[in-house]
Amino acid sequence: MKDKLFIAFQYAVPQHLLSHLVGWLAETRIDWIKNLFISKFIKQFNVNMEEAERQTPEAFENFNDFFTRELKPGMRPIDSKSNGIVSPADGAISQLGPIENGRVFQAKGHDYSLIELLGGNSQTADDFMGGQFATIYLSPKDYHRLHMPVTGTLREMIYVPGDLFSVNQTTAQNVPR
Repeated sequence: MKDKLFIAFQYAVPQHLLSHLVGWLAETRIDWIKNLFISKFIKQFNVNMEEAERQTPEAFENFNDFFTRELKPGMRPIDSKSNGIVSPADGAISQLGPIENGRVFQAKGHDYSLIELLGGNSQTADDFMGGQFATIYLSPKDYHRLHMPVTGTLREMIYVPGDLFSVNQTTAQNVPR
């Protein structure tokens, strides 16, 4: 019952308005708001600030600056083997597998087309057909910077518009798209 109410709430709330309000909160530089928000977040999600270059809420310009905080050198050693592959993010792998028939399997029987995940760009999707994918879940306490997992150059980032649902197991299992 609790899960159903949580899902219903996410459908009922004006998602883009909520996103704009949260965006304002994440970007605010009003010290008392920013510091309180960061402090509560650190405590609520048990964020390990010992790893961070800057360790106090006052050291960050805003919440987004905190959320994408830099780590101290050496906190995430990189595999130096030429055939090595490293995780691009601190999260946990929730799905891993082949891209088959242009589809990526996610959770509870839900799958997504590669074209859909790439914002409708079929030419870019063709480059990944027959490849492998990994879905990495970043929890709130995780380090939220992304790094290239192999030698290469990031050539493009794609914004994919859509509904804005919470990122958690309950939502992943109950919201089909």
